[in-house]
Amino acid sequence: MPERSVVRTTCPRDCYDACGILVIRDPEGIHAVRGDPDHPISRGKLCRKCTLGYNGVFLDPSARLTEPLLRDGPKGSGGYREASWDEALAVIAERLTAIVEDSGPEAILNTHYTGTFALLGYGYGLRFVNRLGATEVDPDSVCNLAGHLALGYLWGASEDGFDPRTARDAKTILVWGANPSVSAPHQDEHWLGETTADVIVVDPIATGTAKRAALHLQPYPGSDSALAFAMLHVITAEGLADREFLAAHTVGWDELEPTLAACTPAWGEAQTGVPAALIEEAARRYASGPSLLWLGQGMQRQPRGGNAMRSVGLLPAATGNVGRPGTGFLYLNGSDNRGVDAGAIVGSSLARSERPSISHMDLAGRLEDPARSRALLTWNINVAASNPQQRRLRAAMARDDLFTVAIDVFPTDTTALADVILPAASFLECDDLVLSYFDLSVSAQVKAGDPPGGALPNPEIFRRLAAAMGYDEPELYEPDRTVIDRALSETGLGLTFDELAAVGTVPYGAEPVIQFADGVFPTPSGKVEIASAAAEADGQPRLPYPHADPRPEGGALRLLTPASRWSLNDMFANDRKVAGRLGEAWVAIHPLDAAERGVEDGKRVVLANREGTLELVARLSDEVPRGVVLSPKGRWPGREPTGANVNVLNDGAKADMGEATAVHGVEVQLTIA
Repeated sequence: MPERSVVRTTCPRDCYDACGILVIRDPEGIHAVRGDPDHPISRGKLCRKCTLGYNGVFLDPSARLTEPLLRDGPKGSGGYREASWDEALAVIAERLTAIVEDSGPEAILNTHYTGTFALLGYGYGLRFVNRLGATEVDPDSVCNLAGHLALGYLWGASEDGFDPRTARDAKTILVWGANPSVSAPHQDEHWLGETTADVIVVDPIATGTAKRAALHLQPYPGSDSALAFAMLHVITAEGLADREFLAAHTVGWDELEPTLAACTPAWGEAQTGVPAALIEEAARRYASGPSLLWLGQGMQRQPRGGNAMRSVGLLPAATGNVGRPGTGFLYLNGSDNRGVDAGAIVGSSLARSERPSISHMDLAGRLEDPARSRALLTWNINVAASNPQQRRLRAAMARDDLFTVAIDVFPTDTTALADVILPAASFLECDDLVLSYFDLSVSAQVKAGDPPGGALPNPEIFRRLAAAMGYDEPELYEPDRTVIDRALSETGLGLTFDELAAVGTVPYGAEPVIQFADGVFPTPSGKVEIASAAAEADGQPRLPYPHADPRPEGGALRLLTPASRWSLNDMFANDRKVAGRLGEAWVAIHPLDAAERGVEDGKRVVLANREGTLELVARLSDEVPRGVVLSPKGRWPGREPTGANVNVLNDGAKADMGEATAVHGVEVQLTIA
């Protein structure tokens, strides 16, 4: 047997788990990627998608981008030639400089997101973008921005959630609009699976987590606000509201409470489809406390998603379930609550003025306009697969006069439309830090191998881009280890990177952190702002309001496109074994809805709306409610027989806050193919 060694590192995917990894090396390089048995979350296992992807396409040099490529032929034809880094960077610098001089930096659009969620891999490149002054395509607008804004109005913070360790003191855990069984499999198995608290799940779909819960409330999509108000009715009518907390720590409860009188459980059942008895039981269990509230990101991707988040976010305030052990709410935990200065990571000070920003919902339209979009810089994201208005976007990206630079680990639908492709290193090939957005922990991402060919880590790519542009600000050239060491120092853990790398992951403090323990909230008033002047100033309602979307008419069905159990967003869809597990693209439909349309299990059907059409295989399932169909996201259009994925049906409609996605409000007609 050849001599083998082990490198301990951390998974930096856009996931709640932040799993520990052991990379097995032999003289030929990386032999295998396994779970770290000493990691408190993964406990020796990786999820199914990462197990396949990390031991498949991530270890296959033939699947990787290995050298810079310059387009050599019509855009989208696949014609490229290899170039040196110097040549590729010179081309980019010449084109971007000319655009800045002729049209201003705002004519350059920057798209990026969570292809890696490690601290430097995600944030360091924004130093270059800030200095350049490009228009930011707001990354959260395609994901979770409505929720961030809503919780900001109400609580003053959306990234300062409960410490999951405090679950040991909770009697109830309410999971609203999250699907841990797919999106946080280890938290689902261990944190939820081993808790002594009662678990209540609110989700239109009977997910794995929902099936194991003590209670599952299954509202029709778009009726979350009505359900929250019906629960608040029960809480106030039965004397379960924490009047002392409301009087001392909130603003506007007296304005909101009169609206609760009409929101009876019977009204709630009519609005949401959830039986009144279940509404009452869930309200009583949650109000009795101590209770935790996990707010999922999927729930706010709907037409009134911001209002839904404000409405559900009222529950901790009404019941006093915050500020003591076993209580609080969580949307995300950001790096700031571990002391790390996120602004320094991304180089906020390099921006010479407030950079313009647009929503991903407007990207296709902006790229159609040559006067306002002359270049596209895209990295850590595959917009041609993940964005709305898919056919329109791809046509706009095919403009011959749109100069596109794509940075990626693999060839994707997006790189296929680029003029210059720069090869990036994977997480296995560079050092970084990972700060879980669920657990309060700090983890080391440790280099386990060399990138193939000329591929480079994201920070080095952007350092070279800055040099090619002639920029001289020192922050643009700061070495990775300097940034890592400073961030570790800010955490106050007293660890060097090498010491952290030896153990992999450490908790942030020995005891659970209690959310808002001092009773002071980062709002203008220092209180929970149920009535929000800030929301009003932004053109939003002063108060959350009870609402349920109208049901589709004319035989239309509401389409949900949640995460797949085999891919992460659109990551891993290019892995051979993952593709085998995915099989043909499918859509789940309730048996009674299927019977009305003459649809049989396994038969081909067509989903259609004004935006597009998509042919899929029908799966009959009572896990989806009547009036709803479900088709998971994550496939790459170029790998599908139709040349499209489910986003071909997404018209780019916006939620009520932040011009964020309302993808879960899409309606379709379903017919037999």
